[in-house]
Amino acid sequence: MSDNWITAASLADIPDDDVIGITINGHPIALYKFGGEVFATDNVCTHGQALLSDGFLEDGEIECPLHQGRFCIKSGKAMCDPLTENIKSYQSRVNGEEVLLLIE
Repeated sequence: MSDNWITAASLADIPDDDVIGITINGHPIALYKFGGEVFATDNVCTHGQALLSDGFLEDGEIECPLHQGRFCIKSGKAMCDPLTENIKSYQSRVNGEEVLLLIE
């Protein structure tokens, strides 16, 4: 299987220490810029179906706006109740001013 890196956004589109929501091939993805790095996960909470891009980014975790569950933005791991299911995380890289995601 070949790598399928897709241009997701411009680096300037993502505010420092914040999150934005994008759609790639009809799939909602959250892009984060935290600590000078870019991360990407699914954008829909596995518990409340809320958009994580409407949530709050703090200390490398995104808090769902509905029920205060938090996911690690690096791994997608569910960090606390009421979450029981992780979200998918995506490999990302920056090439110049473009943010690329590895979509399998």
